[in-house]
Amino acid sequence: MKFAHIRSSFFTAAIVLVAALFANGQPAGRPNFNRTSTYDVQHYTIRASFDRAKKQVFGDTTVSLKPLAGGFREFDLDAEDMVFSSVTLADGGAALKYTTAPKSIHVILDRAYGPDEVVAVQLKYTSTPKKGVYFVDADNSDQQMGHSAQIWSQGEADEAHHWFPSFDFPSDKATTEEYITAGSDETVVGNGELLGKTNNGNGTVTWHYKMPVPHSTYLVSFVIGKYVRVDDKYGDIPLGFYVYPGRETTARNAFGKTKDLIAVYEGLTGVKFPYNKYDQTIVAKFQFGGMENITATTMADTEIFFGDFEFGKNIVVDLVSHELAHSWFGDLVTCKNWAELWLNESFATYMEAAYREKINGRKDYLRKVESDASEFLADDAVTRRRHGLYNLRAGDVDKLFDVSAVTYNKGGVVLHMLREQIGTEAFWKGIHNYLEKHKFANVETTDFKAAMEEASGQDLGWFFDQWVYHSGAPHFTISSVYHSRTKTLRLTVSQTQKADELVPAVFRVPLRFDVKTDKGIESVEKIANKRVETYSIRLAARPSKVMVGPTEQNEEDKAPAKTVKILPITYLR
Repeated sequence: MKFAHIRSSFFTAAIVLVAALFANGQPAGRPNFNRTSTYDVQHYTIRASFDRAKKQVFGDTTVSLKPLAGGFREFDLDAEDMVFSSVTLADGGAALKYTTAPKSIHVILDRAYGPDEVVAVQLKYTSTPKKGVYFVDADNSDQQMGHSAQIWSQGEADEAHHWFPSFDFPSDKATTEEYITAGSDETVVGNGELLGKTNNGNGTVTWHYKMPVPHSTYLVSFVIGKYVRVDDKYGDIPLGFYVYPGRETTARNAFGKTKDLIAVYEGLTGVKFPYNKYDQTIVAKFQFGGMENITATTMADTEIFFGDFEFGKNIVVDLVSHELAHSWFGDLVTCKNWAELWLNESFATYMEAAYREKINGRKDYLRKVESDASEFLADDAVTRRRHGLYNLRAGDVDKLFDVSAVTYNKGGVVLHMLREQIGTEAFWKGIHNYLEKHKFANVETTDFKAAMEEASGQDLGWFFDQWVYHSGAPHFTISSVYHSRTKTLRLTVSQTQKADELVPAVFRVPLRFDVKTDKGIESVEKIANKRVETYSIRLAARPSKVMVGPTEQNEEDKAPAKTVKILPITYLR
């Protein structure tokens, strides 16, 4: 998922975080955000039709599950805003007893089942969803922005259970099948392969999609509306771009780089695109910039329309690349619980920069990292809802995306720092091993840490402790004094961030100082790991400039990164 277009600029006189960007454990007793279950869902068969006037869903869902232990006689499903008309065994149709609560249904089976059996229960219901399914009226007021009436779903974080009964948590992966009924003049876009369409003879058509690869519930989706499809292809993988009639040029402008993106991501990760199709569909009134529904990404039309303008092309490329990256980070390998959401979103954000580096070079990559750092720092300076990448506030799912600058922007920068810490070769080797080992499964930070430690041979406990499990960023003040008599430059480095239970009093941060004299530039690298520390540097000549921060130069123009901080020098005899 990516938020709608927001850009800000922020830079402080103090070197905040940036000093760490271009240089090179977990707290005890943290809450357990995992969710236990007595069963493992194998497959959902979802049938849905709609009453647009009443904004209702007529649902018929079969949940096939395997007990995790013997004596399995009853179970709960997440279900909200639903009125059930029947609950039966799918095989034979025997009626089952059930009770409902505001957010769930409790099903009592006909007998005890064991872990070697699959239980299939069919539930029929009417839903008036407050979330999960959104009904959008047609808008013909603007020829350029106009669209037909739409119905579309949004699952993340836990909205799926508002329109079909399910285990609505990312840790349970199942295959899915959708039978979605819409008007005969409408298009339905769903997950996986389109197996066929059935004309119902009453002005409606039922579209049948099947997704044979297990995935988390929040990735189940559909879109209904009047669309044209623009086709492209990556190898044998069909790419579908669904836009409003007359916006075919927009589709090519916005989505035309998709096949190039896939090639770059395959090359970087060493993992082939995991699915047999990839669709991108625009919708109106979408609350996010995009959502990585598996094989069928949903995009906000207002964001995609930026692609028609020169100033907006980079915005759209970032959005398209972000959502596509989720095919590996989020869809293929998925966070086990919502405290670990950074394993989805930070990675997709970082891959935006990685794509830029591959196509446009290192300078554009660094520009993106700097932009993400600035956005995080601006937000961190004012927010009162601070949390680490590992989100201790994840129990409040409704506010999961409130501090997006942490999960997205800071997380992308932290991955950059990790790459600088262990080296590019080890970084991408670790990414490859991480994806291969956990494909189609769920992960926690410890899984990623283990992959990176194995690839690099380094103990990264300190790195994950301060950058993932803690929050905030280091704030530095640095003074520079040159003593002419001893020809010594004394640098005093102070970390001034306000420490609390989440923000460390001391960050371990690599610093690089470049001292310019009339005899050249002398470079010194240090590890700041104290609240206040002093470095003394013997020089061959009087310094004229002291620079701290990233000094990496672009191959073309040799221009230093803009975030280099030039320190004032006090001269003493």
